[in-house]
Amino acid sequence: MRRRILLTTLAIAVAAVLVVGVPAAVAEANFRAVIIGLCAVAIVAAAVAAVVQSRALTRPVAELAEAADRLRSGDPRPIGRRYGMAELDQVADGLDSSGRRVTSLLAAERELAVDASHQLRTPLTALSMRLEEVIAAADDPDAVREEGGAALAQAERLADVVNQLLDPARRATSGTASLTGIDEIIDQQVVEWEPAFRRAGRKLVVTGERGLRAHLTPGGLAQVLATLVDNALMHGRGTVEIRTSQNTKSAVIEVEDQGRGVPPELVSRIFERSVSGRPEGTGLGLSLARTMAAADGGRVVLVRPRPPVFAVFLPRRPPASRAQPVRSGPA
Repeated sequence: MRRRILLTTLAIAVAAVLVVGVPAAVAEANFRAVIIGLCAVAIVAAAVAAVVQSRALTRPVAELAEAADRLRSGDPRPIGRRYGMAELDQVADGLDSSGRRVTSLLAAERELAVDASHQLRTPLTALSMRLEEVIAAADDPDAVREEGGAALAQAERLADVVNQLLDPARRATSGTASLTGIDEIIDQQVVEWEPAFRRAGRKLVVTGERGLRAHLTPGGLAQVLATLVDNALMHGRGTVEIRTSQNTKSAVIEVEDQGRGVPPELVSRIFERSVSGRPEGTGLGLSLARTMAAADGGRVVLVRPRPPVFAVFLPRRPPASRAQPVRSGPA
């Protein structure tokens, strides 16, 4: 590229010298030496200009080619400079934009993998416990039938979790939320977690109002409750209580245990990703729970750090109905 530009510039310079030199050849002899000197100077100046121009043009092209090669190999670092030439700057903008998109896609893929591993752990653990119950009750057909039905329900819930993970739009929107009773969802959690609490010598109880309804997606609320119950089992102590109530705007589900609760230094950050009360914890559960609740217009909050009480607030009316349309004109 540089050589081509250099040769082209030299050809233009030689042509210009010939155009000037031919008339000079027929001029008076006294001026011939002066004209020849000027032509020599013009050739040298053209050569210098060609070298400078070739370097000015080929250096940005080489840098852009290097950036494109980095991007192809998976290194999305930005170019970080512009050249004052519209065409080259446009190419640099395009490469930087592609690099940002690649970075965003890679981050989204990593986040999906981490979220999937965390969200699938709970239903897989519950399904494994149910299958163990089936094996232990092999001589009791009624128990096998009951535990087999529970295992089937777990498998169906696992399939729903996979579908949600594979459809980010479904996770991010509340379009599938509808007015739903919460008793069945809570009872399902009790059935799923009862074997784990029994093995740990602890209890899981439900108190409060029955028959509450809220706008939600059943799978989303099940995941939120599973996260809170799992945290209470892993981090807490004693009996875990799921308590239901309601106010004028929300149906409220509280999960409380008798453990030491959230350390004071983590209270303000407990819902951040990668923040955990245990060194071996991932710090993803509560962050995902808050995200899933928010997708239905709800929220998850820490009501009390010690003994810990986490609450899920679910809208009793569609979130869109809270905003009244603005009316103009005479009243």
